[in-house]
Amino acid sequence: MHPAVHSAIAALIAENKTPTVALTKSKLSEPVPMPLVIAGLTAYKNDPNCINTQPAAAPKTKAAEQSQLDRIEQKLDRLLALLEKDN
Repeated sequence: MHPAVHSAIAALIAENKTPTVALTKSKLSEPVPMPLVIAGLTAYKNDPNCINTQPAAAPKTKAAEQSQLDRIEQKLDRLLALLEKDN
């Protein structure tokens, strides 16, 4: 299972939520192809204990967190530009 998918599913379980494709995608710390998300969810549904038996993903580095923040800021800038353009 992809480490980011594993972490996302584990986070959802910790929140007492049932992992779904949409919820899992929303919790991902990095872009992951849809087939890997579906494969991870399938593995979890076949054996819910697989989340507890696999090692946790490595903690995010400052560079990865900054990169994710930069991507979010770019998306926000595009959205604001689109909103301003419509007004």
